[in-house]
Amino acid sequence: MPQTSIREVARRAGVSVGTVSNVLNRPDLVAEATRDRVRAAIRELGFVRNESARRLRQGPAAPESPAEPPASRAPAYGVLVEDLANPYASDVARGAERALNKAGHDVLWLSSDHDPAKERRGLDLLAAQRAAGVLAIPVGMDDADIARLRAAGMAVVLLDHARPGVCSARVDHVAGGAVAADRLLGLGRRRLAFVSGRPEPRPVVDRREGAARTLAGAQAGPLPLFTMDALTPTEGQAAARRLLALPEVPDGVFCANDLLAIGLTNELVRLGVRVPDDIAVIGYDDIELAASAAVALTTVRQPRRELGRAAAELALAETAEGDSHQHRQLVLTPELIVRDSA
Repeated sequence: MPQTSIREVARRAGVSVGTVSNVLNRPDLVAEATRDRVRAAIRELGFVRNESARRLRQGPAAPESPAEPPASRAPAYGVLVEDLANPYASDVARGAERALNKAGHDVLWLSSDHDPAKERRGLDLLAAQRAAGVLAIPVGMDDADIARLRAAGMAVVLLDHARPGVCSARVDHVAGGAVAADRLLGLGRRRLAFVSGRPEPRPVVDRREGAARTLAGAQAGPLPLFTMDALTPTEGQAAARRLLALPEVPDGVFCANDLLAIGLTNELVRLGVRVPDDIAVIGYDDIELAASAAVALTTVRQPRRELGRAAAELALAETAEGDSHQHRQLVLTPELIVRDSA
């Protein structure tokens, strides 16, 4: 299908071609209302720039000789996660990258930092670069975004999320939450708490719901939620102090991820609390640091690199099969890893 031109975008937005160019290259020079109008036209028309496509498709230039022109490279894929600083996200990206590299494709890593606007800019960049596809842990991606990417010829695979009509690879986090709660109940703990952080992504909500259902089924009462400002070790330390200040201190804590659990465990130990004798702690993810916390962390292991590899295989299949591709939703099973903290 013919590509939308910059002139069509300008016509739709009611501005000059130069204004559209400024929005694309120097947005600070354009009034906010005009920027919004131009960007809306870009989305509606599915316009993408073609700059840097050659670099992504061919990679670095090889030395030329009259007898042997440089070989072209397969198009790159993008891996867009919510936070590259999170070991879980980077492990998923590594799993995807390894599979895509093995198939002859380079990979561009991007992070949305939990910001839907930054996520959209990343998607726009991949479309502009004519990437073959994107594997994304979405924070705000909607059906219109997916349709726009597909119109640009890109495969789309969701990580840790599911949506009808879209390939996805995710973990059964409800089951993961249930196995963590089962472990705490099996240790005789009855005053449980769930520590989470903002923003609370859907997988974390599923973990909490899985744990809450298990407690309800065992008639063990509700699962109080303690929401911190982030899913980080520093916030885990703050959560430890907050829990110890309660009139009735929990004897079992399930944390939304290992970073929170490590910070919480280390702070409890620093304050003289015996883990797990006084408070048992369970994390989620099984990052490499989990085994080296002040008390080796019991956690729910996600098959992180396997998840990335499965998503990469879905993306490669969608690219290869084109319109005949049948979208699949893969669900992987988490595993309880028992160490010293619970």
